[in-house]
Amino acid sequence: MKVAVIGAGTIGSAVAKALAESNYEVIATRRSIEKVKWLEKYGVKLEKDNKKASREADIVIIAVKPNKVGKVLEEIKEEVESKIVISLAAGIPIKLLKRFANAKFVRAMPNIAVLVKESFTAYATEDLSEEEIRTVEKIFESFGKYIRIDEEYMDAITGLSGSGPAYVSVFLEAMIYGGLRVGLPRDIAKLAAAQTLLGTAKLLLNFEGHPAEIRDMVITPGGTTIDGIFELEEGKIRTTIMKAIDAATKKSKILSTRLSP
Repeated sequence: MKVAVIGAGTIGSAVAKALAESNYEVIATRRSIEKVKWLEKYGVKLEKDNKKASREADIVIIAVKPNKVGKVLEEIKEEVESKIVISLAAGIPIKLLKRFANAKFVRAMPNIAVLVKESFTAYATEDLSEEEIRTVEKIFESFGKYIRIDEEYMDAITGLSGSGPAYVSVFLEAMIYGGLRVGLPRDIAKLAAAQTLLGTAKLLLNFEGHPAEIRDMVITPGGTTIDGIFELEEGKIRTTIMKAIDAATKKSKILSTRLSP
């Protein structure tokens, strides 16, 4: 199956790489091809012409910025007619996408962890048959974990998992700096922080309990952990993270108002 990725920016390039590694035939488009030449070593064909790439593909993935989606769909509307088109643009609902092209639209939100095939991808669709859904889910499986949801939750998913790697990176950076502050070498601090986060996430997914239960497994009366937790609570870490997700969700909801024809 041939897949066109329109817009090989950060997320588009990651998607193209993941698909190529999963044995899809991939065409990726970008105006400045030189910036994504590295994709060729994975077997990705690079193309400047969106219409040509869309014409050759069985499925088209739109990975341009939200304010460019309308312009791109207008450009390729004849080439994508009746095809499956997966939009990765934040904040753009399916009903708006349909104004630009007569295609079978899927709205999806992966995250940058698709680079290592560990993305969480949520998607919504109205128009696909069961067979077409299986085809799309096979694509998302190459990204990492996926789930089908009602479209009303897509903005919240954008705020939580779409933007999530950025929040987690801030937390990881703080952990690394904390390690440096108490005397750890940089490489050890980085490895310790990243592996601790990875292990805790796996523990939560396998344990299927509440995160507080894991926290309480670590805390002992008068021990080191409770002093660290006290400082985190004093810094309002939970409120700050919740506010960040809320702010990103609200931004996603207003992006559709900036969609250019």
